[in-house]
Amino acid sequence: MRVNGFTEDGYEHICLVLQELVDSGLETGAGVSVWREGREVVRLNAGWADAARTRPWRDDSLVMTYSLSKAFVTLAALVAVRDGALTLDRPVAAHWKEYGVRGKERTTLRHILTHRAGQPRFPATAADLDLLDEGGLRDSLAQAAPEYAPGTSLGEHTLTYGHLVDGVLRAAAGTTLGAVFHDVVRPALDLDAWFGVPDRALHRVADLEHAHPEWPERLHAAPWLQVPHGALDLGRTNSRALRQSVFGAINLHTTATTTAAFFSRLTAEDGPVRRLLGPELHSELLTSQVTDNDEVFGTRLTWTLGFVRDKGKIAKGGIGGSAAWWSRRHNHACAYLTRRMDDHSRAARIAAALGDDLSVVGED
Repeated sequence: MRVNGFTEDGYEHICLVLQELVDSGLETGAGVSVWREGREVVRLNAGWADAARTRPWRDDSLVMTYSLSKAFVTLAALVAVRDGALTLDRPVAAHWKEYGVRGKERTTLRHILTHRAGQPRFPATAADLDLLDEGGLRDSLAQAAPEYAPGTSLGEHTLTYGHLVDGVLRAAAGTTLGAVFHDVVRPALDLDAWFGVPDRALHRVADLEHAHPEWPERLHAAPWLQVPHGALDLGRTNSRALRQSVFGAINLHTTATTTAAFFSRLTAEDGPVRRLLGPELHSELLTSQVTDNDEVFGTRLTWTLGFVRDKGKIAKGGIGGSAAWWSRRHNHACAYLTRRMDDHSRAARIAAALGDDLSVVGED
């Protein structure tokens, strides 16, 4: 299948790189978008949106982005801070009473948003819970001891991030992650993005597929993704039930154009993210908070409140290969969203064609 879409002058080579990925079989369904100076200069569609290869990937194809979702969970949490329901540094147990036990009494929202709350995975007691048992999974986190003292180590909260934020929002603000995202964040930022895809948009959702049958077992992060079962099981991830649920750590469904447009406006002093949060929280969102070795991914990272940052970019990726970033060097944003779950080498090739480097550098 030929890659289709458009590229402005000077960006034609991006189409060639994407076509090479399709021709080699490394990509079976993906969207690429690049924004610069307030406009989209690249919009490309590659391959198929479904496992049967009957639906070509389109501009409006939605795909589950895994951990790229976490950046939008962060925004929902910061809306509650903006509104005075929460602060970044007061113990969340002041609101979520059940959470303040077994060494979590002083855990703060800042710890959660920077992946230092000591709960990078669900506890073993959650092994028999269903993937979509939101209440049960929240309760398991509240009752569990952290794996390390909050604030003392770093490990991306692979599956737990959204449930932690949702628990805090319910206790402190009387609302939910899904409600804040859909009622406040989504309209303010004009996002074609969903935690819980509505019926009218289900036909746009792409089917995920594994690059290799053994791919899930090969992952460095596999031990953190095993409880509860199903986060990498195609029968669950491609189900209507999961597509229409709120699993904040992993299941935002969105398009490449929406994602790149968001990153293109992320740092703007007159942009929608700053208007949504206000100047102080916008600065907190983008400021480097911690640099340390991330035990989940085995590499040194600098985290802001929800993003990875280094000298070249502000970025977030998702397991399976989707990634988006704002290039601090070149002042453009790019999103590569894929349904074929593999490593990030495909996004890295697109980044290299733009003069960007997706390899992780810990220092800002």
